[in-house]
Amino acid sequence: MSVALHMPVLQVVVPLLSAPLAVLARRGSLPFMFTTAAAWFAFATSIALWMEVEHGAVLSYFIGSWPAPWGIEYRVDRLSALFLLLVSGLAAVVLPYSRRSIQAEIPREQHYLFYALFSLCLAGLLGITVTADAFNIFVFLEIASLSTYVMIALGRDRRALVASYQYLVMGTIGATFFVIGVGLLYLMTGTLNLPDMAERLAAERHTRPVLAALAFITVGLSLKLALFPLHQWLPNAYTYAPSAVTAFLAGTATKVSLYVLVRFYYSVFGESLVFRHLPLPEIMLLLSLAAMFVASGIAIFQRDFKKLLAWSSIGQIGYITLGLSFDTVTGLTASLVNLFNQAVTKCGLFLLLGGAVIVAGGSTLERLAGLGRTMPLTSFGIVIGGLGLIGVPGTAGFISKWYLVLAALERGEWWLVFAVLLSSLLAVAYVWRFVEAAYFRPAPPGRPPRREAPASLLIPAWLMIAASVYFGLDTSVTVGSASGAAEMLIGVKK
Repeated sequence: MSVALHMPVLQVVVPLLSAPLAVLARRGSLPFMFTTAAAWFAFATSIALWMEVEHGAVLSYFIGSWPAPWGIEYRVDRLSALFLLLVSGLAAVVLPYSRRSIQAEIPREQHYLFYALFSLCLAGLLGITVTADAFNIFVFLEIASLSTYVMIALGRDRRALVASYQYLVMGTIGATFFVIGVGLLYLMTGTLNLPDMAERLAAERHTRPVLAALAFITVGLSLKLALFPLHQWLPNAYTYAPSAVTAFLAGTATKVSLYVLVRFYYSVFGESLVFRHLPLPEIMLLLSLAAMFVASGIAIFQRDFKKLLAWSSIGQIGYITLGLSFDTVTGLTASLVNLFNQAVTKCGLFLLLGGAVIVAGGSTLERLAGLGRTMPLTSFGIVIGGLGLIGVPGTAGFISKWYLVLAALERGEWWLVFAVLLSSLLAVAYVWRFVEAAYFRPAPPGRPPRREAPASLLIPAWLMIAASVYFGLDTSVTVGSASGAAEMLIGVKK
């Protein structure tokens, strides 16, 4: 049989196999080579899958040739193809960066463990995206989460261990809530296949077990995606993890959790139950606004730039869930576009900051003082990424906020337009803190002369920053795929 027929499952199998290969190789460059080859294979496969489903086709792959609902189905549609492209693409860029980065941040004898864990995390995230089995989602969610906890703890800073433990506790609670919700749905339907589950729930949507399942899944995934105020694990996890881990985590982990939430809301529970018969849109709207203003406000007062970007990520998640609360095609398109663009931009920012940390010896604004003169390429890239967070025209962030504004205007919610613009001013304030430190303060005295970050760190980081600018100019991939996925989802169950 053609390899092309097995592309959905190869997305998961190849990265999964690269993990034990990295452990067996242990020494030299082989762990890096196995993991990087697997990531680039997944990226190439995701491009092929995206091209297959871009015009509305749906690909199904049945594990062991057992048809659903008896067997496990891997299913690729417009929504999952977009996320496969995002996750594998970020992994393919972060891994070349990581080889030089982890030399400064992770003990040499643990390098092979990093690559093995990265492979497991990648396999888990891709598995979550491609599977159409509810319990499989839980399994892959735990594979990705457990490997992430350990990768965070690999950091040299002892606070990384505390951050990892905090993330483990809250992540375990989230996973427990999620699997309880899945269990309730299984009791009501007798199936774990998502399309089959949606059909069997048609007559049971307003029963108490289904409502309880919706509540458990919502809270569990909200913990995983760091929806305000369930975000406590995120600032420390992003701040104290190794730079490559932070960049990959910021671009993928919370985004994939949001993918699962969107999938369950529209494809399983149905739009009418979630958005029309329950006050969930109003609750999500309030929490989104709180994230946009409170988290962004806290970011302004951070002395550590890495933690500042972490708090900024919580605020950006608020923009994503705000679009979701509108329950319109435009609103959902805004959420998906925002999610994609923010992942690319934030990944690029953390990669650039990682290079600055290696050279400057830390991520506090005091350490980064004078960076604009000594590391001009790094500093300019951070400024470009910061403009994307603000939403300046010509960046991907502008496209994200433009569609969010369109969704608010479509509903006649003028006050939300002003809320989006006002919260963007907070982004101006915290981005300015870096500009002030890098360009208007002298370098700390008594420290050795700085130099620009190595090309092995700059090239992947600038590739992400360039992508964030490109997606602000050409929206055919982001808006085209997101709007197609939104139209598909809004029409699934009403």
